[in-house]
Amino acid sequence: MIPEIGARTWVVPGGHVPFPNHGPEPEFTGFDQLCVLNATDRDAELGLDIYYEDADPVGPYRILVGARRIRHVRVNDLIDPAAVRLDRPYGCVLRSPVPVVVQFLRQDTRLPGVVALTGTMAHPA
Repeated sequence: MIPEIGARTWVVPGGHVPFPNHGPEPEFTGFDQLCVLNATDRDAELGLDIYYEDADPVGPYRILVGARRIRHVRVNDLIDPAAVRLDRPYGCVLRSPVPVVVQFLRQDTRLPGVVALTGTMAHPA
């Protein structure tokens, strides 16, 4: 039995999904990703709300993470209830019915041949 780890509410104070740079199909120069670990014996149906500096919050986006599983979610893939706005700063709050651990990652590919990946833990609230 794994002891209860994690928190039920997590905050990511800042993120940014860049606007596609060129090409007939959108070609992204980077993306933000949430990695969620659910080490409990219950499925976690998460609610994620996105906050903007100049618009009302959008959400909740529903994300299911199975019991004793990890899930990676690209922020720019979130489209329901509304697509996450491109090229706009955002923050988010994630709520879970069970304790989870959340990591926030950013991948940047603006320089040809270079992939920069940064990660930080989200902040438990």
